[in-house]
Amino acid sequence: MKDKKPELSMGKEELNQRNKLEDIKADYFLVKLFDMLHKRRALEVIRYNKNIQQRINININNYKENSKIYSSIEIESIPAKKLFGEFINIEKEDEKYYHIYFNNKTKEIKKNTFNKKDKVKKIRIKVDYQVKSLEKLFYNCNIIESINFKKFLRNNITNMSYMFYNCSKLKELYLSNFNTDNVTNMSYMFSGCSSLKELKLNNLNTNNVIDMNNMFSECSSLNKLNLDNFNTSNVTNMSHIFSGCLKLKELNVSNINTNNVFDMSYMFGNCSSLKELNVSNFNTKSVTDMNCMFLGCCSLKELNLHNFDTINVQNMNGMFYGCSSLNELNLDNFNTNITFEMIGMFSDCSSLKELNLNNFNTNNVWSMSSMFKKCSSLTKLNISNFNTNNVTDMSYMFAGCSSLDEININNFNTTNVTSMRSMFARCSSLKNIDLSNFDTNNVTNMKFMFYECLYKLQMKIKREYKNIGEEAFE
Repeated sequence: MKDKKPELSMGKEELNQRNKLEDIKADYFLVKLFDMLHKRRALEVIRYNKNIQQRINININNYKENSKIYSSIEIESIPAKKLFGEFINIEKEDEKYYHIYFNNKTKEIKKNTFNKKDKVKKIRIKVDYQVKSLEKLFYNCNIIESINFKKFLRNNITNMSYMFYNCSKLKELYLSNFNTDNVTNMSYMFSGCSSLKELKLNNLNTNNVIDMNNMFSECSSLNKLNLDNFNTSNVTNMSHIFSGCLKLKELNVSNINTNNVFDMSYMFGNCSSLKELNVSNFNTKSVTDMNCMFLGCCSLKELNLHNFDTINVQNMNGMFYGCSSLNELNLDNFNTNITFEMIGMFSDCSSLKELNLNNFNTNNVWSMSSMFKKCSSLTKLNISNFNTNNVTDMSYMFAGCSSLDEININNFNTTNVTSMRSMFARCSSLKNIDLSNFDTNNVTNMKFMFYECLYKLQMKIKREYKNIGEEAFE
């Protein structure tokens, strides 16, 4: 008796469907077939039975390659003691694709939270192949201490944005099995993981990533970060990427490709422990936003920006705000032709002694509020080239520049200015100032304009400039 050919456990209708697909291209046929068989848990039958392989004309090598798409993701997480609540964030329509088990039990749990009665020490999660996005998977799950991806052969995941967002109790994150080959979005991926001290990213493939904004923001306990393997050639958004990494003392960004980046706002914001930062490899030709880029980098003593091309930058608000350890800053190469915002640009740069901005084109700038506020060590400031024709706000512009004994503002056009509040407040070394060109017809707020300036200077201004009201000295 001849051996019967093995039969697949398919119904008549499914066999008919398979027959109809025979004329379709082989690769499309394979994917459809895998899809159908996976649903019926028949993958292993194909894998080990050569007769079946021959019968349906399937190449085992193709099978191995394509079957990775359908492999489950297996995750093991450990909750913090005495904390109860949500341990995974699952959309309702996707609940059927997530299989959850408590401790070492085999019984599936149909919920994504636990309470005190559950006594959970370990959570196992299996994610079916239908899930193509892990966006917000552990969003706000701030009771988890450890997450380990034990199995991750899948390569159809494209979105990992907000994946671990605000996992504030997370101390361990094992990503050695991660597959990020086709991920394009990693924005806010680790944002708010404030208990993570270390993050190993050796296995992270970023070749296709476009968005990295806020990727590590507010990782306030992170003391080291190795980005040697990062390919950022396709990234367009790096806004806030390292913002709030308060304990990072070193950060090697020499491997970071910024050719296509247009947004660098808050990129290193509040990296208050960084003592040095080499950005000499940065290509900034496409960047339009440098708002607060180095804000709060109060440990940086030097910053070489000679290679920065700022021809397309429109926003420089707070760019160096709070860089209180910077002794010097050479911006001779800065092109500000289309820049229209410079609010607080050098505010709180309290160690800067000189600043030459003679090359700055401020034709389009509308606000210079707090631009040099609290630059208390500044003794020389060259702004003779400033065009203020479009400026409407000069409030606090030089407030707290307590070492400046003169400011040349003869070229200032203040026709459109509405606020001069505290403009020269606490400029306690200022001995003379020429306001003969100042047009204050549109100024509505002049309070504290010369607050705590030298008494002699205040008296002189009162005598010579009748357009400066009494409120300017209060």
